[in-house]
Amino acid sequence: MNNPIPSNLKSESKKAAKILREFTEITSRNGPDKIIPAHVIAKAKGLAILSVVKAGFLVTARGGSGIVLARLPDGKWSAPSAIGIAGVGGGFEIGIEVSDLVIILNYDRAVEAFAKGGNLTLGGNFTVAVGPLGRNLEGNVALRSSAAVFTYCKSRGLFAGVSLEGSYLIERKETNRKFYCQDIRAYDILFGDIPRPAQAEDLYQILDSFTEKYENEEQRINTRKAEREQRKAAAKEIPPKPLSRPQPSSTQVQLNSGSKSDRNEYRLYPELSSYHEGVGISPRPVEVTALYSFEGQQPGDLRFQAGDRITVISKTESHFDWWEGRLRGQTGIFPANYVTMN
Repeated sequence: MNNPIPSNLKSESKKAAKILREFTEITSRNGPDKIIPAHVIAKAKGLAILSVVKAGFLVTARGGSGIVLARLPDGKWSAPSAIGIAGVGGGFEIGIEVSDLVIILNYDRAVEAFAKGGNLTLGGNFTVAVGPLGRNLEGNVALRSSAAVFTYCKSRGLFAGVSLEGSYLIERKETNRKFYCQDIRAYDILFGDIPRPAQAEDLYQILDSFTEKYENEEQRINTRKAEREQRKAAAKEIPPKPLSRPQPSSTQVQLNSGSKSDRNEYRLYPELSSYHEGVGISPRPVEVTALYSFEGQQPGDLRFQAGDRITVISKTESHFDWWEGRLRGQTGIFPANYVTMN
């Protein structure tokens, strides 16, 4: 756990970078289903990152420190503003606990509440909910929550956990003044023209990596969607079937019985020229892949779905003709322009 004792803004920024990394990197203790999803941070309007200590006997008190940042209109992150947290609780509790917190601000009004200064009550000024975990939660119901704030907590101590209800977030004006060398409000830090300080570069690298990761994933998803749409569009543009259909022989003999000469003489569709060439040579079966689905029109047609691999029995030289093939134990004819040679 990190030190909850308030310190200067440079140290608070380094602590925030460490906390955020622990919440978002996959480790032996922190599996892929126990991390903050990249898109939760990439879509956030603001972030508050703190360390908190909770201690007491019957009456408990909590306090800690950290920083808050806001998303600027250009998508970048603002300079950090120092904040503290304090709260008092009751009940039969005893012990001490140190917790690291990441608070996701989902709406502009939540960020504005932080920027106005003064005391801000979690659970009082806006709705608070536990944030979703895991890598693939884009469609999770939790992401459609109306909560203004998502909270994440890692604790170590004798308490079962930390509750933020009734906690006060306080602007640390003196810490901001010393770091920025001027009297400056939290609003001007989060929404003003204060440049990103070099002392917090580690934190910004982590935050920017989430935006990049999310955008790359979005691009992959959009590419897959476009490819599926192209395949659907291509499937709709099915080419016309050849007009002339071969007629089956009056003597329909199974092709896998009889001598080779019998098979050539009594093929199911003898008018199709055989692709077998050479004498005394065992030909390698020719396979084709279906580009489109074919449901068949008449008895003797070979039905297949796009992607099926068909073994050709007899074929002509033209792809605008009917060929004979076998698929899953069934034999029949099919339009050759529905398939491609493997």
